Amino acid sequence: MIYKDYYKILELDTSRVTLEEIKIAYRQAAKKYHPDVNIGDKLAEERIKDINEAYRILSVPSQKRKYDRIWNSKFGKKQEKSKESIIDMFFGNISNKNLENHKKNEKAQIKGENIETEINITLEEAYYGQEKKISLRTIEGKMKTFEVKIPRGILNGEKIRLIGQGKQGKNGGKNGDLFIKINIEENAKFKLEGYDLYTDLLLTPWEAALGTRVEVKTIDDLTKVYIPQGIQSGEKIKIPNKGYIKEGQMRGDLIAQVKIMVPKNLQKEEKEEFEKLKEISKFNPRAQ
Repeated sequence: MIYKDYYKILELDTSRVTLEEIKIAYRQAAKKYHPDVNIGDKLAEERIKDINEAYRILSVPSQKRKYDRIWNSKFGKKQEKSKESIIDMFFGNISNKNLENHKKNEKAQIKGENIETEINITLEEAYYGQEKKISLRTIEGKMKTFEVKIPRGILNGEKIRLIGQGKQGKNGGKNGDLFIKINIEENAKFKLEGYDLYTDLLLTPWEAALGTRVEVKTIDDLTKVYIPQGIQSGEKIKIPNKGYIKEGQMRGDLIAQVKIMVPKNLQKEEKEEFEKLKEISKFNPRAQ
């Protein structure tokens, strides 16, 4: 039976991680190797299968504990033995005492510290995904430019991890990582809440009173919406599958909130029609 290192597959450095950390690592890995992003890449197709398998096991606490026990029992001690065998290959048959002295003389490898920063992106950049260049100042005071791939459908507050781009390790230790927190800027047309997008739907008084069909602008196209007769300001119309990106091809909803707009400057004919309506209408919202 083949045992896979599920933590390595999800790019986690240790098994001592929370369920939330596992979920974040899974989302980042799934977006990185998603077939839509890696079209025709057979390696990415195999990698996404391993990622889904790793998440399926590690996201269930009881299965995670069982996996950890099996992994440690089968590979925990073997890794130490393999290290000793490698030393024997290079240094010959040395005594245990010499081996201990050799280990003491070795300097411990220290991994470099992680660095965290954040960048602002537009809602459209987050929705479609794109590559951005960011410049950061290093410890030495020099500016360094990074190519950052913003995955399609990234959520506000999520972090992108650039492996090995943090502070330099010591004594041959690995470099730390660079974590980039994503801040999605407020949008004049849409408001993002979870996977749903909210927008205002502006109607004339006669459209609201009589009912009609209107075109509503979504984040990526136009769609027609039926307005029922007598709709009120503040009511909401849900347009399914026209919101933000979810997993795969799934999307959230677009929520259009009705706002009935009254013309500020009436033409003469318009004013006359409103005067007629005033005379014949028995409607009084304050009497209800």
